[in-house]
Amino acid sequence: MIFKEGVAQAAPFSCTLVSNPSDMWTERDNRLIREFRFKDFQEAFTFMTRVAFLAEAHGHHPTFVNTFSYVRVELHTHDAGGVVTQKDHELARDIDGLLQ
Repeated sequence: MIFKEGVAQAAPFSCTLVSNPSDMWTERDNRLIREFRFKDFQEAFTFMTRVAFLAEAHGHHPTFVNTFSYVRVELHTHDAGGVVTQKDHELARDIDGLLQ
């Protein structure tokens, strides 16, 4: 773990992201959503595990949808009535940091 501004962050890991890197987070239906495609299931699951550690450090937990090499991450803040907040944008930024 790397600590930045008092928040634990996972170091980048090596993966084969086959979705377009320009695919970014979109806000839809009170959710911040991004879809990822990896080389295989193992890389997709490794990514979700790394995100889980980030989520614990943030105290903010995503919704995952996973089918083989596909992962969709959805973020919203339950405490704020299920809408997108700064907490979601911060976690999204750190999730993106895993792939750099």
